[in-house]
Amino acid sequence: MKLDRPRLIIAGTGSGSGKTTVTAGILRCLRDRGIKTASFKCGPDYIDPMFHSRITGRPGGTLDPFFCGRDTLKYIMAYESADCDMAVAEGVMGYYDGIGFSSEASTYDVARAVEAPALLVVGCKGMGASAEAVLKGFLEYAEGDSMIRGVIFNNISSRLAPKAIETAEKMGIRVYGYLPPDRRLTLESRHLGLVTAGEVKNFDEKVRLLASTLEKTIDIDGIIEMARGAKSLEFEAPAELAPEPFAQGTRIAVSRDRAFNFIYRENIEMLQRMGCEVVFFSPVDDNRLPKNIDGLMLSGGYPEIYAGSLSINESMRESIRSAVENGLPTIAECGGFMYLHSILEGQDGARYPMAGIIEGSCADSGALGRFGYVTLTAKKDGLLGPAGSKMKAHEFHYWDSTSPGDEFEAVKPDGSRRWTCGFHTETMYAGFPHFHFASCPEACRRFVLKCMKKN
Repeated sequence: MKLDRPRLIIAGTGSGSGKTTVTAGILRCLRDRGIKTASFKCGPDYIDPMFHSRITGRPGGTLDPFFCGRDTLKYIMAYESADCDMAVAEGVMGYYDGIGFSSEASTYDVARAVEAPALLVVGCKGMGASAEAVLKGFLEYAEGDSMIRGVIFNNISSRLAPKAIETAEKMGIRVYGYLPPDRRLTLESRHLGLVTAGEVKNFDEKVRLLASTLEKTIDIDGIIEMARGAKSLEFEAPAELAPEPFAQGTRIAVSRDRAFNFIYRENIEMLQRMGCEVVFFSPVDDNRLPKNIDGLMLSGGYPEIYAGSLSINESMRESIRSAVENGLPTIAECGGFMYLHSILEGQDGARYPMAGIIEGSCADSGALGRFGYVTLTAKKDGLLGPAGSKMKAHEFHYWDSTSPGDEFEAVKPDGSRRWTCGFHTETMYAGFPHFHFASCPEACRRFVLKCMKKN
């Protein structure tokens, strides 16, 4: 298989450096030029791909080196950009930030895996010459090729930008421009990161203004040429990610609305490649589950923000409770897991009845709980595998449960911390950890086979 699209990684010196803003603006500039672009996010982020999708008009993908080996990363980028002119991936955190105090599973890891040039966004807020020191450190940090081929300065005035560009180019790195401070271009955030693209007021107007600004201060055509410099790669496609469509006629309902929208594109595609029909539904707006379904996936998201609307929809709560109690194969991750509880505390502090499958309540813990990558080991046989099965996962939540489950052991990648979590029955997985099916294709297959037996 070949990865032969022009491609680019847009990285940052750290969270808040402006890489999401720059990525959004560049994607819009490419769209305005008629360049069909596949967009990706490095790391386990669900929200940034929603921004990308609003701009490109196609689902955003995920490139995560913790979940995926190098050939899998190449496969995902090649598969999802096959009908496009170009692929653009936004980085995560700082360029070299990975697991613990290492570069493992970092944006740098992705750049090396897919051999894509990296465009580094240097956040200059509150800095002068120090921004040049930061850049020098990033260029020289890697023992081998840093993959950094260009720089954009963000949050720097038009008065200071020429001097910053001159100094950077003396270091031997090309500067593709800068973005001046402008509050009109700021994207709002909340407890799990940015607000979703659908919630940003005047999103299209804001992105058009951003693109208009970038056209004046950034060399977009030069960035396109940089991406075209990425060489064609040949690799072996992982056989488990391109399965035979053995599950034709199997219908799996997946929650997708303003409350539940943390969904990896690759998970949906894996189900579809197995032959499943994916049917999206809204626990907020629909009266009940879709008809004639063989399986259910309750996605993560922000149920705490929409707890009142979810609770008022009694017919949906009863439909889901009845389906799960009657053995419908179900995966409920994070927000979906919270929905299955008896009570959910909303962001407004009120307590709302939910589906009632799990006796207990979820409420704001006041802190980010059990954040990051984990490897789960099943302590008993269940829907996703026999006892001893291992699956990579990710947790990120401020709300916690009085009944988090204890049927998996979760271990941090460095072994520094472990805990029990999750429910694992013959027909249900429910817990805070999220899965990327590319890292556990056998668990996905077992879920689908169970759905087929139900059928």
